[in-house]
Order: sequence, then C-alpha cells, then structure tokens
Amino acid sequence: MAQRVYIADVAAHNGKEVTLKAWLYNKRSSGKLWFLLVRDGTGIIQSVVFKGGVSEETFQACDEMTQESSIELTGTVSEDKRSVGGYELQVSDIKVLQVAQEYPISPKEHGTTFLMDHRHLWLRSSRQHAILRVRHEIVRACREFFDGGGFTLVDAPVFTPNACEGTSTLFDTDYFGSTAYLTQSGQLYMEAGAMAFGKVYCFGPTFRAEKSKTRRHLTEFWMIEPEVAYLDLAGDMDLAEEFVEHIVKSVLKNRSKELEALERDPGLLEKVIRPFPRISYDEACEILRKKDHEFKYGGDFGGTDETIISEAFDKPVMVHRYPAEIKAFYMKNDPDDPSKALCVDMLAPEGYGEIIGGGQREDDLAILQEKIRKHDLPMEAFDWYLDLRKYGSVPHSGFGMGIERAVAWICGLAHVRETIPFPRLMHRLRP
Repeated sequence: MAQRVYIADVAAHNGKEVTLKAWLYNKRSSGKLWFLLVRDGTGIIQSVVFKGGVSEETFQACDEMTQESSIELTGTVSEDKRSVGGYELQVSDIKVLQVAQEYPISPKEHGTTFLMDHRHLWLRSSRQHAILRVRHEIVRACREFFDGGGFTLVDAPVFTPNACEGTSTLFDTDYFGSTAYLTQSGQLYMEAGAMAFGKVYCFGPTFRAEKSKTRRHLTEFWMIEPEVAYLDLAGDMDLAEEFVEHIVKSVLKNRSKELEALERDPGLLEKVIRPFPRISYDEACEILRKKDHEFKYGGDFGGTDETIISEAFDKPVMVHRYPAEIKAFYMKNDPDDPSKALCVDMLAPEGYGEIIGGGQREDDLAILQEKIRKHDLPMEAFDWYLDLRKYGSVPHSGFGMGIERAVAWICGLAHVRETIPFPRLMHRLRP
C-alpha cells in the first residue's frame, strides 16, 4: 500500500509511489491524457492521468470530477521543473470520495460582497492561502520574539467588569445579571503581570464597537501586548522597533513565495531596519502643515493624517508625545512638558497607518487617582488597578500591535478584511 504524503513533502519521495488525499483545483484534457491540478492545503501539484495507464473506470472518473471534488490519488512522484512546485504525480489509481456540486467561485471577477458571503469557500483560493500563511508567520514570529526574550505569556480575560475609557466603543453583554464588556485591550491586566513577572505579554482577540467602515477597521481583531517593569518611553520605543524588524525579517525569510504570489515588492520591506525615525507630535503636525493639509492642532491623527505623515518616510515612523488631553487616563505625562503624554504610535509606511500604540504608564498613585476622577470614571472599578501603585510601584511601559493591520501592511493589501479568516465588520456577522 502506497504511503500517504502531503504535497509539500513530495520532493522527499521522488521516484516513489505515494497516495495524496486532496481536492481538485483545476483540470484539462488532451484526449488520452488528463492533467489534474490538485491541492491538499499544503501545496498544489499537477497529476497526470494516461488513458493506457489506468482503468477505464478511473479515466472516466476524471471526466466526471468537478472543481473541489474530494479525491485520493495514487501514483509515482516525478521531478518536472516545468510543473507547479517542480514535481508531478504519474497517476495509477484514483478514488473519488465526493463529486462536488457546481462551485460558486469561478475564475471570473466576483464582487467583494459575493466573496465575503462565500468567505468559507474563498479561503481555498491561492491568494487567500498566501495571505493567511503570512499571517501565520507573523504570529509565529511575534511569539518567537517574546518567548526568546524572557517574556512570560499571561492570558488576559475577554470579559471585563468595567469600561476603562467609556462605553461608546465597547460591546456589553449580560453576565449573570450584571453587565460585562468584551475586552478592548489586555493592557491593564498586563500591568499586573509585569509587576509579578517583570516582562509579560498577552495575545488574544479584542473587540471595538466603533461604527467605522474604513479599510483599516474591524470590530474583532487580534492584538499582542507586551508590558515591561522598569521600562521608560525610550526603552518602549526600542522594544517596538526591534519587535517589528524581527517580524518583517521573518516574513521575508520564510514566506518569500507567498509575498511573490501577492505581488508584494520585497524591496520595500527590506528597508525596515532599525533605527526607525522618531518624531514628536509637534514635528508630525509640522509635516502636515508643510503639505498644506488641514488639521487642527491638539487633535488625534485620522487615517489621512497618518498617511501623509508616513509618506515622508520609507520605514515605520514612531510619533511620540501626543497632547495628554487626547490620551487615556493611564498614560504618564511628560515631566518636561506636562501638557504632553509619554506615548508613542508607530505608523507603517505606504499609507497603512498606525500598527502599534503604547507608552509609559502613570506609576504615581495620587496622580492616577486624580486622572480617573478627571475622566469621570468610577473609582471603585479600578481598586485592583490602583493596588499596583500601592505595593511596589515602578516605572513601566508597553504597547499593543494589531495583527491584522500588520498583515495588511506586510502583504500590501488594500483592505483589512482579507487579513483574518472570518472578518467581523460593522455590517457583517456571517459566515
């Protein structure tokens, strides 16, 4: 009985008889020959069926097979540099498990709504394979960076008891008679983790009830968030740029074929080498002014603002020290200029906007209590958080990186909806 192998591993079985368990991707015939392009999730291979080399029943089955039919093929692996992947399968037998119904996704152009309605099937396309394999590599590289850097994974809860920054962008749900919220960030819990372990990170889904339809927003996305004790803003920026450089290098090294399939210019990513430019909020505003772009000083940057700022650089740029008034209560004010917060946003080049947001946290108990009052937040909801400033408070910093925005930038995608297997958008909750 022939050994079952995956298409990705056929090179190790050149000249040997193997069995592939796959789906029909495409087919064509030249009379006495069928050329079946099959996929198994690990790759694609051309399988050649010669009328004189198989039973009449098997040859007839090739005619009846439809796209996405599930099949088992047995044959001999042979090297052929002209073929997809450099190898072919000379078929001796085929077992048809199921003849698929007419497949709704064809090579013709389909609208975005149609493709999103059929996302569960669209995932089978070569483009979506490439994107999600890059996503996999980004996640793997994130974990590799922190696991290899002495960080401890500390899982943050998805249900939270309070709305840290107001309820306008939070999803609420009934929690046994009380109101709970789906988390926007694991940061506050990571601060507790950092006080216990020194260096921690969490990685999980986060939720934002923002009524936004831009190409950069999802209502559910994944975020990785490190937090480090005894780290100031400068150290936080060092960590962020080292982290992003590592991710990009990993993708270039391990997913070059996927980038090629996406027609992504690797030269643009090869420029992502430390150090990254660092500019203040005021300097960023000056860039907007010189471009004659209308912007009200003191406000946060919108998508267009971020695009204009990032276009001045060929690698990610870190914008630091935003006005304290527009930042969260937990951000520490700059002692040299209390009107500014010790925060940083990393903007990806090519107009992809913010991929990282973070900064140094307020470590003084009295100041933090005053900020909670100023933001009109319930003090009792933060009793545990304030404990962190009562028992060995130290300077500490961290940041969060949204996986989907990083995928969009590294893959060169026009919209964030392709960066996650099943996107959740303002008007999309299925499939």
